Amino acid sequence: MSVLQVDVWRGGESGSFQRFEVPRLESQTVLDVVTHIQRVLDPTLSYRFACRVGMCGSCAMTVNGRARWTCRTHVAEVVAGGALEIAPLRNLPVIKDLVTDMREFFDKWAAARGQFRPSASRKDDFARVEPDSPRRQLVDAGIECIGCGVCYAACDVVSWNPEYLGPAALNRAWTLVNDVRDGARDERLAAVAGDAGCHACHTHMSCTERCPKKISPTAAIAGLKRATLGAALKGKA
Repeated sequence: MSVLQVDVWRGGESGSFQRFEVPRLESQTVLDVVTHIQRVLDPTLSYRFACRVGMCGSCAMTVNGRARWTCRTHVAEVVAGGALEIAPLRNLPVIKDLVTDMREFFDKWAAARGQFRPSASRKDDFARVEPDSPRRQLVDAGIECIGCGVCYAACDVVSWNPEYLGPAALNRAWTLVNDVRDGARDERLAAVAGDAGCHACHTHMSCTERCPKKISPTAAIAGLKRATLGAALKGKA
Protein backbone atom coordinates (compact mmCIF):
# COMPACT_ATOMS: atom_id res chain seq x y z
CA MET A 1 0.00 0.00 0.00
CA SER A 2 1.35 3.42 -0.95
CA VAL A 3 1.65 6.17 1.63
CA LEU A 4 0.88 9.90 1.55
CA GLN A 5 3.20 12.39 3.19
CA VAL A 6 0.81 14.91 4.74
CA ASP A 7 1.92 18.19 6.32
CA VAL A 8 -0.84 19.56 8.58
CA TRP A 9 -0.90 22.94 10.29
CA ARG A 10 -0.83 22.62 14.07
CA GLY A 11 -1.39 25.28 16.70
CA GLY A 12 -2.61 28.83 16.27
CA GLU A 13 -1.42 31.78 14.21
CA SER A 14 2.22 31.11 15.14
CA GLY A 15 2.00 27.34 14.74
CA SER A 16 3.86 25.12 12.32
CA PHE A 17 3.35 22.10 10.08
CA GLN A 18 3.51 18.55 11.40
CA ARG A 19 4.09 15.60 9.07
CA PHE A 20 1.97 12.46 9.10
CA GLU A 21 2.07 9.33 6.98
CA VAL A 22 -1.38 8.29 5.80
CA PRO A 23 -2.29 5.21 3.72
CA ARG A 24 -3.21 6.07 0.14
CA LEU A 25 -6.65 4.68 -0.72
CA GLU A 26 -8.82 4.59 -3.80
CA SER A 27 -11.34 7.45 -4.18
CA GLN A 28 -9.87 9.08 -1.06
CA THR A 29 -10.85 12.66 -0.26
CA VAL A 30 -8.75 15.21 1.60
CA LEU A 31 -11.35 15.10 4.38
CA ASP A 32 -10.80 11.34 4.57
CA VAL A 33 -7.10 12.05 5.10
CA VAL A 34 -7.73 14.55 7.89
CA THR A 35 -10.24 12.21 9.53
CA HIS A 36 -7.73 9.34 9.45
CA ILE A 37 -5.12 11.51 11.15
CA GLN A 38 -7.54 12.56 13.89
CA ARG A 39 -9.03 9.11 14.49
CA VAL A 40 -5.92 6.96 14.13
CA LEU A 41 -2.76 9.02 14.51
CA ASP A 42 -3.45 12.07 16.67
CA PRO A 43 -6.82 12.59 18.42
CA THR A 44 -5.85 16.16 19.41
CA LEU A 45 -6.10 17.43 15.81
CA SER A 46 -8.87 20.03 15.51
CA TYR A 47 -10.91 20.52 12.34
CA ARG A 48 -14.50 21.11 11.25
CA PHE A 49 -16.87 19.06 9.13
CA ALA A 50 -20.55 18.23 9.11
CA CYS A 51 -22.38 16.93 6.03
CA ARG A 52 -19.44 15.36 4.12
CA VAL A 53 -21.36 15.80 0.83
CA GLY A 54 -20.73 19.42 -0.19
CA MET A 55 -23.82 21.01 1.34
CA CYS A 56 -22.57 22.79 4.49
CA GLY A 57 -19.13 24.11 3.52
CA SER A 58 -17.76 23.72 7.04
CA CYS A 59 -14.84 21.49 5.94
CA ALA A 60 -13.17 24.19 3.83
CA MET A 61 -9.39 24.30 4.27
CA THR A 62 -6.31 25.32 2.34
CA VAL A 63 -4.98 22.35 0.39
CA ASN A 64 -1.62 22.74 -1.34
CA GLY A 65 -2.05 26.50 -1.18
CA ARG A 66 -5.63 26.69 -2.45
CA ALA A 67 -8.90 27.03 -0.54
CA ARG A 68 -11.17 24.04 -1.16
CA TRP A 69 -13.98 21.96 0.25
CA THR A 70 -12.07 18.96 1.52
CA CYS A 71 -15.08 16.62 1.33
CA ARG A 72 -15.39 17.17 -2.43
CA THR A 73 -11.66 17.25 -3.19
CA HIS A 74 -10.16 13.89 -4.08
CA VAL A 75 -6.54 13.32 -3.22
CA ALA A 76 -5.84 12.27 -6.79
CA GLU A 77 -6.83 15.77 -7.98
CA VAL A 78 -4.38 17.67 -5.78
CA VAL A 79 -1.58 15.41 -4.59
CA ALA A 80 1.88 16.56 -5.68
CA GLY A 81 4.65 13.98 -5.65
CA GLY A 82 2.86 11.88 -3.04
CA ALA A 83 2.54 14.86 -0.70
CA LEU A 84 -0.23 17.06 0.65
CA GLU A 85 -0.11 20.30 2.64
CA ILE A 86 -3.27 21.08 4.62
CA ALA A 87 -3.73 24.40 6.40
CA PRO A 88 -6.58 26.55 7.73
CA LEU A 89 -8.33 29.07 5.49
CA ARG A 90 -6.43 32.28 4.81
CA ASN A 91 -7.65 35.73 5.89
CA LEU A 92 -9.31 34.41 9.05
CA PRO A 93 -7.91 34.12 12.60
CA VAL A 94 -6.76 30.62 13.47
CA ILE A 95 -8.33 29.17 16.61
CA LYS A 96 -6.43 25.87 16.58
CA ASP A 97 -4.97 23.66 13.87
CA LEU A 98 -7.40 23.68 10.91
CA VAL A 99 -10.17 25.60 12.69
CA THR A 100 -10.62 29.29 11.91
CA ASP A 101 -12.74 31.92 13.65
CA MET A 102 -15.57 32.75 11.22
CA ARG A 103 -17.02 35.63 13.23
CA GLU A 104 -15.55 38.46 11.16
CA PHE A 105 -16.70 36.73 7.97
CA PHE A 106 -20.31 36.73 9.15
CA ASP A 107 -19.99 40.14 10.81
CA LYS A 108 -19.26 41.48 7.34
CA TRP A 109 -22.47 39.91 6.02
CA ALA A 110 -24.27 41.95 8.68
CA ALA A 111 -22.29 45.09 7.79
CA ALA A 112 -23.35 44.65 4.14
CA ARG A 113 -26.98 44.53 5.32
CA GLY A 114 -27.23 40.88 4.37
CA GLN A 115 -30.55 40.34 6.15
CA PHE A 116 -33.77 40.33 4.19
CA ARG A 117 -36.06 43.17 5.25
CA PRO A 118 -39.60 42.67 3.98
CA SER A 119 -41.51 45.57 2.48
CA ALA A 120 -44.86 43.89 3.19
CA SER A 121 -46.58 42.77 6.38
CA ARG A 122 -48.34 39.55 7.34
CA LYS A 123 -51.61 41.16 6.40
CA ASP A 124 -50.54 41.58 2.79
CA ASP A 125 -51.07 38.96 0.12
CA PHE A 126 -48.20 36.64 -0.85
CA ALA A 127 -45.62 38.28 -3.10
CA ARG A 128 -45.51 36.85 -6.60
CA VAL A 129 -42.19 37.08 -8.43
CA GLU A 130 -42.05 35.81 -11.99
CA PRO A 131 -39.16 33.31 -12.27
CA ASP A 132 -38.14 34.62 -15.68
CA SER A 133 -38.11 38.30 -14.66
CA PRO A 134 -34.68 39.97 -15.09
CA ARG A 135 -34.20 40.79 -11.41
CA ARG A 136 -35.22 37.33 -10.28
CA GLN A 137 -32.66 35.83 -12.65
CA LEU A 138 -29.97 38.07 -11.16
CA VAL A 139 -30.93 36.77 -7.72
CA ASP A 140 -30.81 33.16 -8.93
CA ALA A 141 -27.25 33.64 -10.16
CA GLY A 142 -25.93 34.23 -6.64
CA ILE A 143 -28.43 32.83 -4.17
CA GLU A 144 -26.85 29.39 -3.76
CA CYS A 145 -23.98 30.68 -1.62
CA ILE A 146 -23.67 28.62 1.58
CA GLY A 147 -21.13 30.81 3.38
CA CYS A 148 -18.22 28.37 3.27
CA GLY A 149 -15.58 31.13 3.19
CA VAL A 150 -13.60 29.79 0.22
CA CYS A 151 -13.99 33.01 -1.76
CA TYR A 152 -13.03 35.08 1.30
CA ALA A 153 -9.88 33.00 1.81
CA ALA A 154 -9.01 33.34 -1.89
CA CYS A 155 -9.45 37.13 -1.99
CA ASP A 156 -6.22 39.12 -2.18
CA VAL A 157 -8.05 42.35 -1.37
CA VAL A 158 -9.09 40.94 2.02
CA SER A 159 -5.41 40.13 2.63
CA TRP A 160 -4.41 43.71 1.87
CA ASN A 161 -7.41 45.41 3.46
CA PRO A 162 -8.88 43.49 6.42
CA GLU A 163 -11.82 45.92 6.51
CA TYR A 164 -12.97 44.89 3.01
CA LEU A 165 -16.41 43.31 3.20
CA GLY A 166 -15.37 40.46 0.94
CA PRO A 167 -16.95 38.57 -1.97
CA ALA A 168 -19.54 36.54 -0.04
CA ALA A 169 -21.02 39.50 1.84
CA LEU A 170 -21.18 41.59 -1.32
CA ASN A 171 -22.71 38.74 -3.30
CA ARG A 172 -25.38 38.44 -0.62
CA ALA A 173 -26.04 42.18 -0.78
CA TRP A 174 -26.45 41.94 -4.55
CA THR A 175 -29.06 39.18 -4.29
CA LEU A 176 -31.08 41.34 -1.87
CA VAL A 177 -30.69 44.49 -3.97
CA ASN A 178 -32.46 42.58 -6.75
CA ASP A 179 -35.14 41.05 -4.52
CA VAL A 180 -38.28 43.05 -5.35
CA ARG A 181 -39.80 42.06 -1.99
CA ASP A 182 -37.02 43.68 0.04
CA GLY A 183 -37.53 47.14 1.50
CA ALA A 184 -33.97 48.15 2.39
CA ARG A 185 -32.39 48.65 -1.04
CA ASP A 186 -31.18 52.23 -0.51
CA GLU A 187 -29.79 51.46 2.94
CA ARG A 188 -27.99 48.40 1.60
CA LEU A 189 -26.44 50.26 -1.33
CA ALA A 190 -25.18 52.92 1.07
CA ALA A 191 -23.65 50.20 3.26
CA VAL A 192 -21.65 48.64 0.40
CA ALA A 193 -20.57 51.91 -1.22
CA GLY A 194 -17.91 52.87 1.34
CA ASP A 195 -14.14 52.44 1.23
CA ALA A 196 -14.41 48.81 2.35
CA GLY A 197 -17.26 48.01 0.00
CA CYS A 198 -17.71 47.01 -3.62
CA HIS A 199 -15.45 49.70 -5.08
CA ALA A 200 -12.46 48.23 -3.23
CA CYS A 201 -12.63 45.11 -5.44
CA HIS A 202 -9.75 44.87 -7.93
CA THR A 203 -11.56 42.31 -10.10
CA HIS A 204 -8.87 39.65 -9.73
CA MET A 205 -11.66 37.05 -10.05
CA SER A 206 -10.08 34.65 -7.55
CA CYS A 207 -13.44 34.40 -5.79
CA THR A 208 -15.19 33.36 -8.99
CA GLU A 209 -12.46 30.91 -9.96
CA ARG A 210 -12.47 29.21 -6.55
CA CYS A 211 -16.21 29.15 -5.70
CA PRO A 212 -17.28 25.50 -5.31
CA LYS A 213 -20.88 26.47 -6.15
CA LYS A 214 -19.84 28.09 -9.46
CA ILE A 215 -21.17 31.47 -8.33
CA SER A 216 -19.55 34.64 -9.68
CA PRO A 217 -19.13 37.14 -6.84
CA THR A 218 -17.14 39.21 -9.34
CA ALA A 219 -20.28 39.74 -11.40
CA ALA A 220 -22.29 40.55 -8.29
CA ILE A 221 -19.73 43.12 -7.18
CA ALA A 222 -19.72 44.69 -10.66
CA GLY A 223 -23.50 44.96 -10.39
CA LEU A 224 -23.18 46.67 -7.03
CA LYS A 225 -20.68 49.14 -8.47
CA ARG A 226 -23.20 50.14 -11.13
CA ALA A 227 -26.08 50.26 -8.65
CA THR A 228 -24.21 52.37 -6.09
CA LEU A 229 -23.13 54.79 -8.80
CA GLY A 230 -26.74 55.12 -9.92
CA ALA A 231 -27.85 55.67 -6.33
CA ALA A 232 -25.15 58.30 -5.81
CA LEU A 233 -26.27 60.20 -8.90
CA LYS A 234 -29.77 60.23 -7.40
CA GLY A 235 -28.43 61.36 -4.02
CA LYS A 236 -29.31 58.09 -2.29
CA ALA A 237 -25.85 56.70 -1.51
